[in-house]
Amino acid sequence: MHELRERIRCEGHNLGRGILKVDGFVNHQVDVELMLRAGRELAQRFVGAGATKVLTAEISGIAPAVTTALALSLPVIYARKTKPITMPDEVYRASAPSHTKGHFVELMVSPEVLHESDRILIVDDFLASGQTIAALARIVQNSGASLVGIGALIEKTFEGGRRLLAAQFDVPIESLVTITDMSNGRIVFGQ
Repeated sequence: MHELRERIRCEGHNLGRGILKVDGFVNHQVDVELMLRAGRELAQRFVGAGATKVLTAEISGIAPAVTTALALSLPVIYARKTKPITMPDEVYRASAPSHTKGHFVELMVSPEVLHESDRILIVDDFLASGQTIAALARIVQNSGASLVGIGALIEKTFEGGRRLLAAQFDVPIESLVTITDMSNGRIVFGQ
């Protein structure tokens, strides 16, 4: 997606250690118009997947997941990182290391919203190491639902997440922008 690539080129910041800061338009302050267009693009790529719900992790995955779901006329589930008192005692859980937080995070989804009959499209802001998305996919598997696709706004191909996910889950994986290298302060885009 050319527009997203240009925003990263002009406003993204390479903070080192593979961390790309896009807080001004993706995951702290959200450019809603950009996110709507990104959601439509992801939805177009998965329109034939037969998804019944979109799943993401709170919080920065919510914006692209909501706009993708809106374009597909589907509900969104977001995995919680803390368990509210309104969630049942028994939940689907998986943990993943967080690159930006520096520790493991636990993701939880209520069985009240994720059912065996669901066909799930996972959408997140980043596909990097693939660990968070793999944790979401394990939640889908544990629920008995079917995983039908994985979408991301930005993929850092040099972190190997696509290979990890492709080896574990036989579903289409789509990214709107790929970054192939962030060494020496650069941001190098893929095709």
